[in-house]
Amino acid sequence: MSAIDLARAERAELCDLLDELGPDRPTMCQDWTTRDLAAHLVVRESRVDTALGVLGGPLAAWTERVQNDAASQPFEKLVRLIRTGPPIWSHFRLPWVDGQLNTIEFYVHIEDVRRANGETQPRDVAGELSNFMWDRLKLSGRLFFNSVKNGVILERTDAESGELETHKAKGGKPKVIVRGPATELILIAYGRRDADVDIDGDPDAVAAFEQASRDVDEESLEENLESDQVIEGN
Repeated sequence: MSAIDLARAERAELCDLLDELGPDRPTMCQDWTTRDLAAHLVVRESRVDTALGVLGGPLAAWTERVQNDAASQPFEKLVRLIRTGPPIWSHFRLPWVDGQLNTIEFYVHIEDVRRANGETQPRDVAGELSNFMWDRLKLSGRLFFNSVKNGVILERTDAESGELETHKAKGGKPKVIVRGPATELILIAYGRRDADVDIDGDPDAVAAFEQASRDVDEESLEENLESDQVIEGN
């Protein structure tokens, strides 16, 4: 499957899950309900004027107002807008943006919804999705773990070869080793503390890593990843 195909599959699965659960269920995104999450996704793809506000600062109030207005719409409409994809003027219509950013975005939010509603076990995902996540971790490790002061070694346990794959995401000492399936490693990179990973190393370094991973600013991370994609031309 191509990255675009993966993004479309994750988009459809998330929409099916939202339709199934309805608007008032919890998520792992702080105090957001499924309605709030749906509104966020609609605004993210359709309102370019809110992009800077997600980073905080003087425009944050405007972004919050737009998202609150979106959340006041019928939930079924919000899910339908997500399912049909971004409007023609959105940069998320660009194939490389859709494939490279939306695959991660929708995968992470599927898990935000699943795990907040009793589905604590990782999904049985396609090998292509796991490979995609591992490739993104290898390419953008310096951004995923920018807030971590110590070194970070990733160990992937779900490679198709059956062998352990290793990547130095960030240099520095002391090092921590984060071990798990690629799809769980991407969750810890996005600050999801419920990710099914093992973290080994010096106790103080592990504690510092766990705190830094909890403090990840997801929206800032996406902005940086998008810029990284533009530079690389992918």
